[in-house]
Amino acid sequence: MASGDYTPQLAQGGPSLADLLTITPSVSIFYSYARELELSAMFADPSRQITLFAPTNKAVVSLPRKPHEDPKIREGTITEQEYDSRSKHNIERWVEAHVVPTSEFDLAPGSSIETMLDGKSISFEAAKGPGNEDWQQVTLEGDVKVLDKKQGSNGVLYVIDGTVEPN
Repeated sequence: MASGDYTPQLAQGGPSLADLLTITPSVSIFYSYARELELSAMFADPSRQITLFAPTNKAVVSLPRKPHEDPKIREGTITEQEYDSRSKHNIERWVEAHVVPTSEFDLAPGSSIETMLDGKSISFEAAKGPGNEDWQQVTLEGDVKVLDKKQGSNGVLYVIDGTVEPN
Protein backbone atom coordinates (compact mmCIF):
# COMPACT_ATOMS: atom_id res chain seq x y z
CA MET A 1 0.00 0.00 0.00
CA ALA A 2 1.46 3.38 -0.98
CA SER A 3 1.77 6.02 1.69
CA GLY A 4 -1.19 8.36 1.74
CA ASP A 5 -3.57 5.63 0.51
CA TYR A 6 -4.65 4.54 3.98
CA THR A 7 -7.65 6.13 5.64
CA PRO A 8 -8.42 4.51 9.03
CA GLN A 9 -12.12 5.42 8.95
CA LEU A 10 -12.67 3.79 5.57
CA ALA A 11 -10.65 0.71 6.51
CA GLN A 12 -13.18 0.16 9.30
CA GLY A 13 -16.23 0.62 7.08
CA GLY A 14 -16.38 4.39 6.91
CA PRO A 15 -17.77 7.03 9.24
CA SER A 16 -20.70 6.21 11.49
CA LEU A 17 -23.83 8.33 11.60
CA ALA A 18 -22.44 9.93 14.77
CA ASP A 19 -19.28 10.86 12.85
CA LEU A 20 -21.33 12.30 9.98
CA LEU A 21 -23.46 14.35 12.38
CA THR A 22 -20.29 15.66 14.03
CA ILE A 23 -18.78 16.85 10.74
CA THR A 24 -22.01 18.28 9.29
CA PRO A 25 -22.30 21.71 10.91
CA SER A 26 -25.66 22.47 9.26
CA VAL A 27 -27.39 19.90 11.56
CA SER A 28 -25.56 20.68 14.81
CA ILE A 29 -28.70 21.80 16.68
CA PHE A 30 -30.47 18.50 15.90
CA TYR A 31 -27.40 16.57 17.04
CA SER A 32 -27.08 18.62 20.23
CA TYR A 33 -30.69 17.71 21.13
CA ALA A 34 -30.13 14.05 20.19
CA ARG A 35 -26.91 13.71 22.22
CA GLU A 36 -28.92 14.39 25.40
CA LEU A 37 -30.74 11.08 24.88
CA GLU A 38 -29.73 7.46 25.38
CA LEU A 39 -31.00 6.61 21.90
CA SER A 40 -28.14 8.62 20.38
CA ALA A 41 -25.82 5.70 21.23
CA MET A 42 -27.26 3.90 18.19
CA PHE A 43 -25.81 6.65 15.94
CA ALA A 44 -22.36 5.16 16.58
CA ASP A 45 -23.42 1.51 16.98
CA PRO A 46 -21.91 -0.58 14.16
CA SER A 47 -24.49 -3.34 14.68
CA ARG A 48 -27.41 -1.01 13.80
CA GLN A 49 -28.62 0.13 10.39
CA ILE A 50 -30.83 3.20 10.83
CA THR A 51 -31.89 6.28 8.90
CA LEU A 52 -31.80 9.82 10.23
CA PHE A 53 -33.77 12.73 8.78
CA ALA A 54 -31.82 15.57 10.38
CA PRO A 55 -33.27 19.07 10.07
CA THR A 56 -30.95 21.95 9.33
CA ASN A 57 -30.18 24.49 12.02
CA LYS A 58 -32.22 27.04 10.08
CA ALA A 59 -35.26 24.72 10.16
CA VAL A 60 -34.97 24.21 13.93
CA VAL A 61 -34.43 27.91 14.67
CA SER A 62 -37.50 28.83 12.62
CA LEU A 63 -39.82 26.53 14.59
CA PRO A 64 -42.52 28.50 16.42
CA ARG A 65 -42.12 26.13 19.37
CA LYS A 66 -38.72 24.60 20.09
CA PRO A 67 -38.44 20.80 20.53
CA HIS A 68 -38.07 21.01 24.32
CA GLU A 69 -41.07 23.29 24.84
CA ASP A 70 -44.46 21.99 25.91
CA PRO A 71 -47.41 24.07 24.69
CA LYS A 72 -49.55 22.94 27.64
CA ILE A 73 -47.22 24.36 30.29
CA ARG A 74 -47.11 27.96 31.41
CA GLU A 75 -43.93 29.04 33.12
CA GLY A 76 -44.18 28.94 36.88
CA THR A 77 -47.05 26.43 36.98
CA ILE A 78 -44.85 23.36 37.57
CA THR A 79 -41.66 22.63 39.46
CA GLU A 80 -38.27 22.98 37.80
CA GLN A 81 -37.75 19.22 38.12
CA GLU A 82 -41.07 18.50 36.39
CA TYR A 83 -40.26 21.07 33.69
CA ASP A 84 -36.90 19.35 33.04
CA SER A 85 -38.57 15.94 32.88
CA ARG A 86 -41.21 17.12 30.40
CA SER A 87 -38.59 18.93 28.33
CA LYS A 88 -36.53 15.75 28.02
CA HIS A 89 -39.66 13.79 27.08
CA ASN A 90 -40.54 16.34 24.38
CA ILE A 91 -36.99 16.24 22.99
CA GLU A 92 -37.07 12.45 22.92
CA ARG A 93 -40.36 12.40 21.00
CA TRP A 94 -39.05 15.01 18.54
CA VAL A 95 -35.77 13.17 17.88
CA GLU A 96 -37.55 9.77 17.60
CA ALA A 97 -39.82 11.29 14.92
CA HIS A 98 -36.67 11.87 12.82
CA VAL A 99 -35.20 8.37 13.24
CA VAL A 100 -36.21 5.33 11.18
CA PRO A 101 -35.07 1.99 12.68
CA THR A 102 -33.92 0.64 9.30
CA SER A 103 -31.93 1.83 6.32
CA GLU A 104 -33.61 -0.57 3.90
CA PHE A 105 -36.57 1.20 2.32
CA ASP A 106 -37.47 3.15 -0.80
CA LEU A 107 -38.06 6.87 -0.83
CA ALA A 108 -40.88 6.56 -3.34
CA PRO A 109 -43.66 9.11 -3.82
CA GLY A 110 -46.82 7.84 -2.15
CA SER A 111 -44.98 5.65 0.34
CA SER A 112 -44.34 6.07 4.05
CA ILE A 113 -42.08 4.60 6.72
CA GLU A 114 -42.54 4.15 10.47
CA THR A 115 -40.22 6.15 12.71
CA MET A 116 -38.97 5.22 16.17
CA LEU A 117 -41.74 7.35 17.66
CA ASP A 118 -44.65 5.01 18.31
CA GLY A 119 -47.47 5.71 15.87
CA LYS A 120 -45.51 8.21 13.76
CA SER A 121 -44.61 7.60 10.15
CA ILE A 122 -43.01 9.85 7.55
CA SER A 123 -44.83 10.12 4.25
CA PHE A 124 -43.12 10.85 0.94
CA GLU A 125 -44.61 12.83 -1.93
CA ALA A 126 -43.32 13.67 -5.39
CA ALA A 127 -41.02 16.69 -5.35
CA LYS A 128 -41.55 19.61 -7.64
CA GLY A 129 -38.58 20.05 -9.94
CA PRO A 130 -35.88 17.80 -11.30
CA GLY A 131 -33.77 15.34 -9.39
CA ASN A 132 -31.52 12.51 -10.46
CA GLU A 133 -31.35 10.59 -7.19
CA ASP A 134 -34.33 8.96 -5.42
CA TRP A 135 -33.91 11.33 -2.46
CA GLN A 136 -34.13 14.36 -4.77
CA GLN A 137 -37.47 13.22 -6.15
CA VAL A 138 -39.48 13.30 -2.91
CA THR A 139 -40.53 15.65 -0.15
CA LEU A 140 -41.42 14.61 3.38
CA GLU A 141 -44.63 15.48 5.16
CA GLY A 142 -45.79 17.53 2.18
CA ASP A 143 -43.19 20.24 1.79
CA VAL A 144 -39.96 19.30 3.59
CA LYS A 145 -37.17 18.98 1.02
CA VAL A 146 -34.32 16.52 1.25
CA LEU A 147 -31.17 18.61 0.73
CA ASP A 148 -28.44 16.00 0.99
CA LYS A 149 -27.76 12.32 1.55
CA LYS A 150 -24.72 10.92 3.36
CA GLN A 151 -24.01 7.21 3.66
CA GLY A 152 -22.63 6.08 6.99
CA SER A 153 -21.23 2.72 8.01
CA ASN A 154 -24.36 2.12 10.11
CA GLY A 155 -27.06 3.83 8.08
CA VAL A 156 -28.07 6.87 6.09
CA LEU A 157 -28.23 10.54 7.02
CA TYR A 158 -30.64 12.75 5.09
CA VAL A 159 -30.36 16.49 5.67
CA ILE A 160 -33.81 18.09 5.46
CA ASP A 161 -34.98 21.70 5.30
CA GLY A 162 -37.83 21.27 7.77
CA THR A 163 -38.82 19.08 10.68
CA VAL A 164 -41.02 16.08 11.28
CA GLU A 165 -43.65 16.89 13.88
CA PRO A 166 -44.21 14.18 16.50
CA ASN A 167 -48.07 14.25 16.32
